[in-house]
Amino acid sequence: MPSRRLRPTCLALLASLMLAACGGGGGGDAGAGGSAGGSAGGGTGGTTTTPVIDKPATRLDASRFLAQASFGATDAEITRLMDIGYAAWIDEQLAMPLPEVSHRAWWERRDTAIAAATPGARAGQDQVLESFWRQALTGPDQLRQRVAFALSQTFVISMVDSSVGNEPRAVAAWLDMLGERGFGRYRDLLQAVALHPMMGTYLSHLRNQKADPRTGRVPDENFAREVMQLFSIGLVSLNEDGSVRTNSEGPIETYSSADVSGLARVFTGWSWACPAWPDNSCFFNGSANNESDADRSFKPMMGYPQYHSTEEKRFLGVTVPAQSPADPAASLRVALDTLAAHPNVGPFIGRQLIQRLVTSNPSPAYVRDVARVFADNGSGVRGDLKAVVKAVLMHPEARLQSATAGKVREPVLRLAAFMRAYGHRSDSGFFRVGNTDSPSTSLGQTPLRSPSVFNFYRPAYVAPGTTSAARALAAPELQIVHETSAAGYVNFMRDNVSAGVGQSNGTINGTVFNRRDLQPDLAADLAVADNPGTLVDSVLARLLLTPPSAALRTEIIDTVGRIALPVASASNAAQVEAARRARVNAAQLLVLAAPEYAVQP
Repeated sequence: MPSRRLRPTCLALLASLMLAACGGGGGGDAGAGGSAGGSAGGGTGGTTTTPVIDKPATRLDASRFLAQASFGATDAEITRLMDIGYAAWIDEQLAMPLPEVSHRAWWERRDTAIAAATPGARAGQDQVLESFWRQALTGPDQLRQRVAFALSQTFVISMVDSSVGNEPRAVAAWLDMLGERGFGRYRDLLQAVALHPMMGTYLSHLRNQKADPRTGRVPDENFAREVMQLFSIGLVSLNEDGSVRTNSEGPIETYSSADVSGLARVFTGWSWACPAWPDNSCFFNGSANNESDADRSFKPMMGYPQYHSTEEKRFLGVTVPAQSPADPAASLRVALDTLAAHPNVGPFIGRQLIQRLVTSNPSPAYVRDVARVFADNGSGVRGDLKAVVKAVLMHPEARLQSATAGKVREPVLRLAAFMRAYGHRSDSGFFRVGNTDSPSTSLGQTPLRSPSVFNFYRPAYVAPGTTSAARALAAPELQIVHETSAAGYVNFMRDNVSAGVGQSNGTINGTVFNRRDLQPDLAADLAVADNPGTLVDSVLARLLLTPPSAALRTEIIDTVGRIALPVASASNAAQVEAARRARVNAAQLLVLAAPEYAVQP
């Protein structure tokens, strides 16, 4: 295919095409705790009457479900799902053990190998990303990995922050924690988040000290604020169905500045795990007497009584009495129990899981049904995330398709779905996708590298000046769609289609590759490349989640057909094969660039 990049004059057209497919555009936010579009996703409240569907009727239906519950459909996974049905597939996934090689173990192996090959060199952020892509593309526990990625966009730490980015081993451990706790109880997940040193570093409650009237020092309030705003209850009080509770003054706020100050006292005195705890040097430096814990960057933080506030702590209607001596663990227990029991958590966290997995605009009935499962899994357990995930995916609304259902596929998921559909294999075995931050030359999104604690986009983001905004429909992923990112994505995928994905390899263990690390299996498409219609149907079936429009199919077939195939002879086999590959590449790129591919219906 031609190697030229898209000209600037094409930028506006590409962006407008993508936004048209999604009904939105860029720039606006209804607030992280709001419920923009809550009634437009397929219902207006009340009891859902659509029957639960047990099995996909077609392979396309199976592909659509797998886009919600995994990093993308494969032929084998589609067949398995059609054989056993939705509920059994989810149960099978929920029962899978943790990966044999964790993200941290992968990073450590790579660190050892890199140091052996180049003395003094160390593994870094790229090796965290290697493990992410390895699990996303090949892990059998697709649902666990998909949910962990979703949770990483709610409970955010970011390697963009150098204090986190300089601890890649600990970030790998953070991803392991999300995978493990994401199928456990929400209360346990919240504690693991609160005590993880990378969260403590990112939101500055590691080494947070009690107030000192002499110096005017007050506890850092950063984490106390965000644990309420982003990780548990949100900004405004919610009904069970996610709608905003109001009074005569408008929306009812969930917490006040006094609640933040009170909760901030809870998160004082927490710092590194250390053999000499509670030594002062351990608190500040993570070491004392030349001793430290090699795993301190990911072991749960320890409470240091001498730095923990002994003052009374009031927040969210509860009081931790003044303490003597200080008891960090007791204060934390009350705080996390209070947050986890708050009635907002079910609709607030449940709605975000629905958004990340299924649809940007769930109906009030959908949110209500998921919130009720959060409140009670049927056996009296609150916050059972396995039950919540199953409720999200098995809800009748998750099977419905309408003008307001579905979501925009974020860039990472678009790339993952393409690579899984075409069975990309890693030449090196390392899955060297690398950093994909750049919106002009790459995806504009890298896992675990969001620009802030507010993720890549806000849950209630509404694109102003669009028909979707007029209908109060949220479109979170459109917050990172603009002219540059739309053109950058197409150019990036053009290169991936023609050359493979990821960083280039030279010679590995005596084998000369001189190509990008991840290469697709194109055998099935190459076998039918002589017939443009058959080829295009094959590509469409792999990549789209709904039947293509007649206009899209015809346009791609016409374009592919213009790539001439030489008459085969004994002397031009390579030329014929190159022409077939060009046809396959053209068909793939035109589908990947189509607005229909950018949408998960």
